[in-house]
Amino acid sequence: MKNKITEQSIALFGERGFSETSIQDIVDALGVTKGTFYYYFSSKEELLMDIHMGYIQDLLEGQQKILNNEDNSSKDKLYEMVYMLIHTIESRGPSARVFFREMRNLSEDHLSQIIPKRDQFRTNIQALLEEGVNNGEFKKDLKVDIVTFGILGMTNWSYQWFNPKGKLTDQEVAQVFVDMILSGIEMV
Repeated sequence: MKNKITEQSIALFGERGFSETSIQDIVDALGVTKGTFYYYFSSKEELLMDIHMGYIQDLLEGQQKILNNEDNSSKDKLYEMVYMLIHTIESRGPSARVFFREMRNLSEDHLSQIIPKRDQFRTNIQALLEEGVNNGEFKKDLKVDIVTFGILGMTNWSYQWFNPKGKLTDQEVAQVFVDMILSGIEMV
């Protein structure tokens, strides 16, 4: 039931927004009582925190698997990371929308748990780019901090427009993004 509450909440928060969705809306959509909700969550914000934590934790775990693959070059790892972010839109797009749009509704205490994880995801990409610079795959004068933010901006915004059933597959979109990135940073 906890997963059903979470899934329904993600859908409602994505459609209406966190502030505009009440606990009553959530339980009505599921046909359960508020007591059921409070059995699993102490508040609507705790539920939002659970959504945020699940989303960023899954991304960090996927990212770590990519980084730990010593058989792949920095370029390959970059593609895998971009692909992972685009690919998760099919299964986690609504969670991404809630993650990016509703973070402002988390308390300082909850933000203090989410922001370091979000920052870790960013610094892992930055470290990968630095590795690519150091091993000669990327330009020596690459502004890795700015490129990192550029990669995150491209991929994180894609949940707004990417249609997994559209003209291009997630693999093709990831390749377009990586080709665009590498055209500016690859050693020739």
